[in-house]
Amino acid sequence: MPVSVDEVCALARTLPRAGEAFVRGRVKFRVGSIVFLSFSKDGETMGFGFPKEWRATLVENEPEKFSLPSESDMRFHWVHVRLDSIDQDEMRDLVENAWALCAPKFLVEEYATAQGYRRGD
Repeated sequence: MPVSVDEVCALARTLPRAGEAFVRGRVKFRVGSIVFLSFSKDGETMGFGFPKEWRATLVENEPEKFSLPSESDMRFHWVHVRLDSIDQDEMRDLVENAWALCAPKFLVEEYATAQGYRRGD
């Protein structure tokens, strides 16, 4: 079952130090000044933080689901996903991992422990 922008936002709001902003018609989430999550204006696509070294493989393996950012955004740790192609579990994984890229490491560890995640999950 696909996820909605509202469901993603509900999860993102629970992440420590995550702040929500509305910028140029788009909902964005950030930790400090670093954006880890953003939605297209139509709400069909979610941009999220993702390690640069793995994104080409991600997109190549599932091109119907994932896409690279625009050329001007290739310098950032960023990938796009179609919301209608992911379920709740995959959404949670993508959002939490995007947040973890920019949150302080001690906070990521505290959150993981509170969620019952084992080290390395």
